[in-house]
Amino acid sequence: MTDIIARCEAKGLRMTDQRRTVARVVGEAEDHPDVEELYARASALDPRISLATVYRTVKLFEEAGILERLEFGDGRARYEDADRDHHDHLIDVSTGEVIEFVDPEIEALQEKIAARLGYRLIGHRLELLAVPVKKPTS
Repeated sequence: MTDIIARCEAKGLRMTDQRRTVARVVGEAEDHPDVEELYARASALDPRISLATVYRTVKLFEEAGILERLEFGDGRARYEDADRDHHDHLIDVSTGEVIEFVDPEIEALQEKIAARLGYRLIGHRLELLAVPVKKPTS
């Protein structure tokens, strides 16, 4: 939370109390909330905050590189702290659950593919869409 506020201030963003509340909510999130979820959490802390304020603040934070916008194919933009350690996502399309993971083999393979095509990888985003495998009944 403080880290997000400090990064906002370092980028010259004016930090109102309501922006601080949104930054706190984002900093405490362990999931990938959309704006409506951020609003519900923020309004629990500050009942005066409006949905429009949360939308504007999220857009401002995204444009400043503080938040990363994620699209998981469900029609809702979700957000996470852009300064988190690298990870990929597996999305259970039947429930919407998002599982974060890091796999060294996938990371190495991506580097190898980029090099084979004559490129040096400077970043990537991997999102796997999946459904649970049904367990056989005995």
